[in-house]
Amino acid sequence: MQGITVEELYNLEETIGSKLLEGVTYPWEALPLIGNYIKELGKTLDEKEYEKIGEDIWAAKSAKIAPTASLNGPLIVGKEAQIRHCAFIRGNAIIGEGAVVGNSTELKNVILFNKVQVPHYNYVGDSILGYKAHMGAGSITSNVKSDKTFVVVKNHGKEIPTGLKKFGAMLGDGVEVGCNSVLNPGTVIGKGSHIYPLSSVRGVVPGESIYKKQGEIIKKGNSEISL
Repeated sequence: MQGITVEELYNLEETIGSKLLEGVTYPWEALPLIGNYIKELGKTLDEKEYEKIGEDIWAAKSAKIAPTASLNGPLIVGKEAQIRHCAFIRGNAIIGEGAVVGNSTELKNVILFNKVQVPHYNYVGDSILGYKAHMGAGSITSNVKSDKTFVVVKNHGKEIPTGLKKFGAMLGDGVEVGCNSVLNPGTVIGKGSHIYPLSSVRGVVPGESIYKKQGEIIKKGNSEISL
């Protein structure tokens, strides 16, 4: 299956989590490892640039964190990142340089690459968002199946078992998700793709494409993709 490996989805120069992701083939394999990785990485951060502000919580001195935000470790907040009013970070989170976590946005067990934006009423759980990925207002990752079974990644009729009951979405670099969309468990969206507002997405969306609705995905340049 093409387009769903770490190498195909992400520029690892744009995350402090690069060493973790270099050690896996598929990005979701890193999800159970995020917490321990943060605890070890935090101890090595330059004290001139980062300060420890809580138990297993490290924040860049240049980051802007609203006093109303709720921060729980393990957590790293990168340089120039913004954590805005009433953001709720439940732990196991890497927030990249220049990233924006907005009003009433909730994060749990995630890697946000540099300059990711989740700025308005988003839920992002058990997910990895690539460089400059953006989630529109109200869009969320749904990370648990309704029947509580293990999540599989579906692509062109083939399935990859993940061994995970909690798995939201893997967004490649530059992905744009429209407002009030739901990314169902096991969603993988390739680099540079756009998701229409109000979409319910599941499975693999190829890179450089436009997702209009289930079964209607248009390659940028107007050629249709058969799924």
